[in-house]
Amino acid sequence: MDVSALAQGVLNGERRALARAITLAESGRTDHRAEATALLEELAQSGRQAIRIGLSGTPGVGKSTFIESFGLMLIEKGLRVAVLAVDPSSKRTGGSILGDKTRMDHLSRAPQAFIRPSPSQSHLGGVARRTRDAVALCEAAGFDVVLVETVGVGQSETVVADLSDVFLLLLAPAGGDELQGVKRGIMEAADMIVVNKADGDLKATANRTCADYAGALRLLRKRPEDPEGFPKALTVSALENNGLPGVWDEIIALVDWRRAHGHWDRRRAEQARHWFTEEVRQALLARLQHPAAQARLAELAKAVERGDTTAPTAAQAMVSALGQFDEIT
Repeated sequence: MDVSALAQGVLNGERRALARAITLAESGRTDHRAEATALLEELAQSGRQAIRIGLSGTPGVGKSTFIESFGLMLIEKGLRVAVLAVDPSSKRTGGSILGDKTRMDHLSRAPQAFIRPSPSQSHLGGVARRTRDAVALCEAAGFDVVLVETVGVGQSETVVADLSDVFLLLLAPAGGDELQGVKRGIMEAADMIVVNKADGDLKATANRTCADYAGALRLLRKRPEDPEGFPKALTVSALENNGLPGVWDEIIALVDWRRAHGHWDRRRAEQARHWFTEEVRQALLARLQHPAAQARLAELAKAVERGDTTAPTAAQAMVSALGQFDEIT
């Protein structure tokens, strides 16, 4: 593959080139990983940045509907929008439906939008292993806003906060009580809580739910990267397009404040450091998949079972032997 030609296509905003680049980045083949690394290294020189918005929420809260309505509103403002949707992979077959593009029918047909569904491949945290690479590719392609929709699995889904500038948590009316708002984990990582489906008979309930969470957010310890009033709770109706401009205004206000006070650059630097250590961790784990590593692992496991050695001693022997095995991803 001509990496330089592909990089130029991405920089020119060519959709086919961007799709090929993301496919390359998601590949597990060793030769593809080398090409993807070279591609990302070349594109990093562009210095382009987008506003990265992470969205999480339980299944059925209306994430896809919100993203479609929100994305169309941003396009009307003259912005280019990329959507990276992560679908859960089956533990039995390894497959994913990847149906988010179909559910965002109107947005998928907009020339200023790019939607890419990806399988989670059993990667924990609600995002795929290479989602960060896909975000970087979308930025290089000149998109103004990159929306990352997570699997939607619950309280532990906080990894998306480590690759986004603003993290939105979508909730449904009457989805919980105020106690849920002070739980550590996903609530603590959110920059904004958006109560969706504030329409029809659920409008009054949505307003009460929003008030409950707004009160709960005031009990959380204030973070240095938050201006006065953040994190905050808002109500929207993605179905009726109500409240969406208000969410965007709050996002812009938060982004502008963080840029003016140095938190934007510091957060990006911390995220880069986090993903560096994550790459090292994943590379070491990948070495365990080598056939020789699996054989040595089984041999040491048998020794522990027989009582010939202790688990800590066997584990140390396995770690010391990792350098002998080639990476298999």
